[in-house]
Amino acid sequence: MQIPFSYRIKDQQLWLSPDRCIFWEEERSLILSDLHFGKTGHFRKSGIAVPQHVYKEDLQRLLALIQHFQPRQLLVVGDLFHSQENKELELFQKWRDDFSGLEIQLIKGNHDILHADWYRETGIRVSHEYLKIGDFLFIHDITTAGEPGTHYSFSGHIHPGVTISGAGRQSLRFPCFYFGEDYAVLPAFSRFTGTASMERSPGSAIFAILPADPLKKQKGSVLQIH
Repeated sequence: MQIPFSYRIKDQQLWLSPDRCIFWEEERSLILSDLHFGKTGHFRKSGIAVPQHVYKEDLQRLLALIQHFQPRQLLVVGDLFHSQENKELELFQKWRDDFSGLEIQLIKGNHDILHADWYRETGIRVSHEYLKIGDFLFIHDITTAGEPGTHYSFSGHIHPGVTISGAGRQSLRFPCFYFGEDYAVLPAFSRFTGTASMERSPGSAIFAILPADPLKKQKGSVLQIH
């Protein structure tokens, strides 16, 4: 298991995982965004050859995170699924049967368009706009949150990334966690996504997610960008 990065906010202990999620210790909750399950199947139906192992690896990564952190619930801030039902969702249902005791709370995103019966039969509780827990608010798209309130918001949707420049003109872009003064943006859990550049602003903190390097026997890591 890759080593998470410790981060505290609102007197709460968060663990930022290189596997693109946050473990909220006090609530024993795994916070994720933009898993886009079924996306590779959607592309294949459209005639674009995307191998299914991409989706299976995402499910396996989620399994490893659950086994490591032992959460009581998953908090998904949108886009758990990508589009209409396809064969890949049958694989998800089998995966879900193995974790029937795990609570899953979905705050609906723009891609979550499955019928309400499907979520109910799969044991997924759905919030249509936002969810408040303690001092935190969970919403898919922070731009729809309205005026800042007393709650600190967690969102997804934009698939945040950060560019790190090296010697000369070399630069690399990595997915990242973004923490502003009033809200955070989570990286897309799915690796089958692009990234949108996040700019540092006063009072913000950005954490790049560096990939593992098996050849050098290095695990993935979370690096704060200064």
